Amino acid sequence: MSIGVIGAADGPTAIVVASRHAKNLLGQITVAAYSYMSLVPIIMPPVIKLLTTKKERQIKIHEKNKNIPKWVTVIFPIASTLAVSLIIPDAAALIGFLMFGNLIRESGVLEKLSKAAQNELSNIVTLLLGISVGATMTADKFLTPQTLLIMILGLIAFIGDTVCGVLFAKFLNLFCRKENKLNPMIGACGISAFPMASRVVQKLALEEDDQNFILMHAVSAGN
Repeated sequence: MSIGVIGAADGPTAIVVASRHAKNLLGQITVAAYSYMSLVPIIMPPVIKLLTTKKERQIKIHEKNKNIPKWVTVIFPIASTLAVSLIIPDAAALIGFLMFGNLIRESGVLEKLSKAAQNELSNIVTLLLGISVGATMTADKFLTPQTLLIMILGLIAFIGDTVCGVLFAKFLNLFCRKENKLNPMIGACGISAFPMASRVVQKLALEEDDQNFILMHAVSAGN
């Protein structure tokens, strides 16, 4: 299960799953998850280019400006937390903290707290997480053939996630009018490391057409 989550480049979720079902593999899974998150700019481009044509990478997505009421952006994290908690109670804590971060940003009245959560607090938590996980990575547990197998399977899962995303976007295009077709590259952004993945996709789009800006659509796919 954790290796499958590695495919989605979701480090925190991989850690949560491993801590509950395979504590002895926590260090290896954490290293694999964050390694592939950092390797997004290296792994994704060749996979995307292999699955798409130059013409597909040049597709421009037309913008549709919609004014979303403020109350909708505030209600969304609350409703999401309630829905997930009722359907999957075990995920309540994880989705709750995620949506709480979204709520303090969208509320518009907790600017200092929102900035602290995005910067200082995030850095502190990452540091503590690294130290905590690092303490479990003793040589007898980490330097094993199983670690290598986890790294290999994690890479396969990551590539598989990218492939499925791109192919699904191409599948959707079969049912879209020519003017409404999606740039299939944004399908690769459906992973947790979406800011980095989105930048990679935007860079590939600009390589084919310096007037093709799909960054916001790529970020939306990641979200």
